[in-house]
Amino acid sequence: MYINKLYEFMLKNLPKLSVNILTFKTNKNILKRCISSIDKSIPINIIENSKNFDHSKYFKKIRKNVKIYCTGENYGYGKGHNYGFSKTSSRYVLICNPDVIFKKNYFKNLIKYLGQKLIFNILGSQYEKKEMYKPAYGLFDNKKINPKLKKDKFGFQRVNWVVGCTMIFDLNRFKTKKIFDENYFMFYEETDLCKRVISKNGIIYSGSKLIINHLGEKSSFGVIPKHKIDYIKLRNWHLMWSSFYFSKKHFGFFYSFITHFYSLMKNIIKYFIFLLFFQKEKSTKHLYRYLGLLNSMLGNKSLFRVQIK
Repeated sequence: MYINKLYEFMLKNLPKLSVNILTFKTNKNILKRCISSIDKSIPINIIENSKNFDHSKYFKKIRKNVKIYCTGENYGYGKGHNYGFSKTSSRYVLICNPDVIFKKNYFKNLIKYLGQKLIFNILGSQYEKKEMYKPAYGLFDNKKINPKLKKDKFGFQRVNWVVGCTMIFDLNRFKTKKIFDENYFMFYEETDLCKRVISKNGIIYSGSKLIINHLGEKSSFGVIPKHKIDYIKLRNWHLMWSSFYFSKKHFGFFYSFITHFYSLMKNIIKYFIFLLFFQKEKSTKHLYRYLGLLNSMLGNKSLFRVQIK
């Protein structure tokens, strides 16, 4: 009883928090699982990366504090979240993928932390221990994922980067709501942002008591069999485009060209090998990795898209 009253008190006195979920034709049941794991007192903004959101009536019916915004086109991860930031008036914003499930006590812990008026730019989440083989946080000068770092009294670890499937922002610590670099379409956006935050002496934590389950790519149209090849094209083109762009931005063109040239040659060779053996998915993967990397090396923008109906 006492704990519940304390929790209600913290909710009433909490600096405004909202959750922004970025979707793109996401399966209704997957999105429902995500929303069901979010504390009912916290307002939710669904940011749909297209012209129409097919399940508006359903989600507004099951959650009264849900708002839905459509970008009008597929902005990708970074620009889509920037659009979402522009639609929120809360100080703290938790952004997440729709295939994330927040584990028990996630929001109780988060609300408690924010009530302490902690100073941070970005706060990241972690996975359950059995899933901590997946990268949740790290340091730029240490290639190990999830290295063992000292925890403070809240279970926070001071890190250089956190995984982008969930990130909590204190918008008061940013000069603009265009937080992500919009040149990216997908991949490396959160790493790029974290690198910029750290370079300006910003503060990034990973919360060992903010536990999530990330289903991984379940929110993508790629789970639909008829769209699988298009998904392979889009994902692999942008993976390599973003890899070179990130490297060029932070380390210079010459270094990036040298470190990526081998990958350019490897992917075009693998494309022809798999083509000869009629392995469509693998040949498509390497062709579009080659094309994405080539376009990035040539200085072209990340404009490649596929049409999904």
